Amino acid sequence: MSAPLNTSIIYPHDTSPAPGVAVPVAPGIEWLCMPLPFALNHVNLWLLADGEAWAAVDTGFALDPVKAAWKSALATRRLSRCIVTHCHPDHLGLAAWLEQETGAGLWMAQGEYLVAQMIAEQIAGYSVAAMVGFFRRHGLDPARIDGLIARGNAYKRGVPAIPATFQRLFDDQVLRIGGHDWRAIVGHGHSPEHMSLYCAELGVLISGDMLLPRISTNISVMASNPQSDPLGLFLASIDGFRALPVDTLVLPSHGRPFRGLHARVEQLHAHHAERCKLLLDACRNKPKSAADLLGVLFDRELPDPHQTMFAMGEAIAHLNYLEHAGKLRRAEESGLIRYTS
Repeated sequence: MSAPLNTSIIYPHDTSPAPGVAVPVAPGIEWLCMPLPFALNHVNLWLLADGEAWAAVDTGFALDPVKAAWKSALATRRLSRCIVTHCHPDHLGLAAWLEQETGAGLWMAQGEYLVAQMIAEQIAGYSVAAMVGFFRRHGLDPARIDGLIARGNAYKRGVPAIPATFQRLFDDQVLRIGGHDWRAIVGHGHSPEHMSLYCAELGVLISGDMLLPRISTNISVMASNPQSDPLGLFLASIDGFRALPVDTLVLPSHGRPFRGLHARVEQLHAHHAERCKLLLDACRNKPKSAADLLGVLFDRELPDPHQTMFAMGEAIAHLNYLEHAGKLRRAEESGLIRYTS
């Protein structure tokens, strides 16, 4: 979902680099932009000088053009390690391939590593069948259910292999990369233990998907934890960024690097508050399911199962947030979940 821009958001770069072309953004930090096969058509990866080699932050989606771009970027560089912010395919997808090609091992949070394994192997509440059953209870129509079933395990296509071993990262852990200390900041809501990295000396935050400049991060409820409150966790997590200096350079996973993180946190709070108000108004006179409310939250057609999955997860996240706050009441009858103000 989009959130409005503010003049206090400043972009040091006018354009994104071409695939495989590394652009310096700060001392010892280079920016790679890789293609994605979705409406959101790119992901940013970061190279950090690490002695005589480079540490990669995120790896890209498992596509041949991304592999080719990596080969171009690595023609004059050696990778020391791959630090992955979280388990989603555009971030973890090529970690195993890069390890095989370069010997660079995987570093990530344990929760992210384990969830990646669960989704890839379709275990318990992380399977397509579990997701489909969950969305059916929230009112999704048979045609779109069939689309999700036909789509199958799309995660495995984006992450065809996961490294057999990894170096575990913890919240507030300090990583020495090259000549600089980077502090790990775990955030919640978008994924289980999303890992951002902050270097006070350089004044740089690698925010991953936790703080994006032009769009709001997808916040979804998963079938494995159906009554969770990921939106509440997300808002609390981004509030933690307020402790960082106002002029911090933010390196996001999508969109261009920017300054103005405090303003962006405010924008995101306002954006989600507006979404919640729309839902409260829509549920005031008649109980509604999450599927009933897709048109309230999204002012466009959902063109494919990929977008339907995100939209349903996000609708349920907002409804659960309002239920946890005592503003909506949840009721299930004949296998269908509805909410009312």
